[in-house]
Amino acid sequence: MTQQDDRRQTVAGALFALAAFGLWGINPVYFKAVDHIPELEVLAHRVVWTVALLAALVTATGGWTTVARALRDRQTLAMLGLSAALISANWFIYIWAVVAERVLETSLGYFINPLISVLLGVLVLRERLSPLQGVAVALAGLGVLNLSLEAAGLPWVALSLAVTFGFYGLIRKTVRIGSVEGLLVETSLMLPAAVVYLLVMGGRSGVFGSGSAADVLLLLAAGLVSAIPLLCFTSAARRLPLSTIAMFQYLAPSAQFLLAVFAFGELFTRAHLVTFLCIWAALGIFTLDSLRRSRRARLAAAE
Repeated sequence: MTQQDDRRQTVAGALFALAAFGLWGINPVYFKAVDHIPELEVLAHRVVWTVALLAALVTATGGWTTVARALRDRQTLAMLGLSAALISANWFIYIWAVVAERVLETSLGYFINPLISVLLGVLVLRERLSPLQGVAVALAGLGVLNLSLEAAGLPWVALSLAVTFGFYGLIRKTVRIGSVEGLLVETSLMLPAAVVYLLVMGGRSGVFGSGSAADVLLLLAAGLVSAIPLLCFTSAARRLPLSTIAMFQYLAPSAQFLLAVFAFGELFTRAHLVTFLCIWAALGIFTLDSLRRSRRARLAAAE
């Protein structure tokens, strides 16, 4: 591959990363649009239409062999069952939080997530924590403690989102399956419960039985909301180093933060400011340390 081809791949990767994290950042707008529909119904539709889209994609890319192999392997299937439970909990908490006007806490949760992932790597995978990473985790802990004391309670929405997604990432790191095929298996495991729920709701007060055409179209779009950012992310990951992807990942919670404060008018107190400053400082330290370690690794490989 020529230097010009490398440059094109890098530019394409950056555009895909911007699309992925940008879409994830503005998806509270979608969930605000369906906030009059029960959260479980929105979640069920998200599962159903995500399965449909991913099944079409796996068919187009010839990935069914990988899916079948995962379904035959008991250990892989068990791990993906656990990750399915985690991601369904993460999706439900996120949908509920947007409807409950707590987008600011979702932003905090996804800012904390990279630091939770580092901590899980140390506690579960026995990875070594660098001194600067230790400082970053400690700062994040102080930020959460500050908000807990000032608000008279833990920011459980933020912590729940960070912990469920952190454990989800940990499991997916240990399971050898592609992101698209893995998500298809996960959402397929959720599919029976989602279908049963929608059939029951359809016989009572479900949107497809009694809702407006606009609501039906919005729920049909739930799969696109889930699948398109994921496809952009996987396209970016194939073209960019992980250290570069890590820099882009802060776009999503940043956009959610701006939406919460300036578009949705959520209360931003002094306690929130102190907590976010702690988290942002922690992320700055974490990112600089990651870039430094990545540069050292490249130099060592070159030598």
